Amino acid sequence: MNTAIAAPVDRLLYKPEEAAEVLAIGRSTVYELMADGVLTYTKLGRCRRIKRRDLEAFVDSLEPQHN
Repeated sequence: MNTAIAAPVDRLLYKPEEAAEVLAIGRSTVYELMADGVLTYTKLGRCRRIKRRDLEAFVDSLEPQHN
């Protein structure tokens, strides 16, 4: 029996819960960012999905904090 683990799929769309995991933030924070228009999402029926490129654009838009 083969016990090899398959490589993760490079997703194009993420559920908000999956996006939260990728961004290492809370699920409710992702929903707040979507509601505020900071994180762009797409609706497919009743489902919300976040494009990978929109996650990358969000991360790129974050300003570094200097103390």
